[in-house]
Amino acid sequence: MDTTAAPDHIEYLDAVAGTPAGADYKRRLMSALDLRPGQDVLDIGCGPGTDLDRLAEAVAPGGSVTGMDLDPAMLAEARRRFAGRPAVSIQAGDAHALPLGDASIDRARADRMLQHVANPAGVLSEALRVLRPGGLFGMAEPDWDTLAVADEDVPLARTWARFTANNVRNATIGRQLVRLAAGVGFSVRSVQAIPVVFRDFEAAEQVLGLRRTTARAVEAGVLDSSSWLDRLMREPFLAGFTCYVVVAEKPASSVS
Repeated sequence: MDTTAAPDHIEYLDAVAGTPAGADYKRRLMSALDLRPGQDVLDIGCGPGTDLDRLAEAVAPGGSVTGMDLDPAMLAEARRRFAGRPAVSIQAGDAHALPLGDASIDRARADRMLQHVANPAGVLSEALRVLRPGGLFGMAEPDWDTLAVADEDVPLARTWARFTANNVRNATIGRQLVRLAAGVGFSVRSVQAIPVVFRDFEAAEQVLGLRRTTARAVEAGVLDSSSWLDRLMREPFLAGFTCYVVVAEKPASSVS
């Protein structure tokens, strides 16, 4: 078995949403978005539709939810899950050039997708454009530069964490959200820095992919061996990072 292979992306997204840490930050993002019946909501990078049901419930009756993604497999799965749900539509679209009209939605969200895009500021500009004045854009992003694993070999743990962060396109996007939002014309409404803490190796494995990332680090010559995993599994485990949840508002006077 290839220990460096990435997990099935759909299964991974659903699994993360089901962890205590995933459920916590998602609940905070939903609450901060101040969703109300009758609103039109856009989920940018909706994946397999993991959160679309909660969004649809929050804006019912009379509201609508559009899930947007570029990945054909994600779109197919989301369409399968929400077939026959007229309040939920699934649409192919690039976050850098949203196929929506100016000032056409009330709320937008981006959940852990800005860390992967080529131009985060461009995505925020597009969100600003499609939001109605007074509309809210909710973002949840990790700051992988804060990732730490407790181990007796501190330099090794730091090397592993740095390798993990270096394999994410926008590793520090969480701490950049406020600056980026203000830079494109949003007014920042709220900021939450959420500590994500793992006390169990297998729980951390679900989110961090400890085994997979370690195998890749060894293959890349960054680590000498994967033997430290045995120590992590044997001793009391602790790891964590910071997740930022930021909600930005389109000013009432803003011109799209």
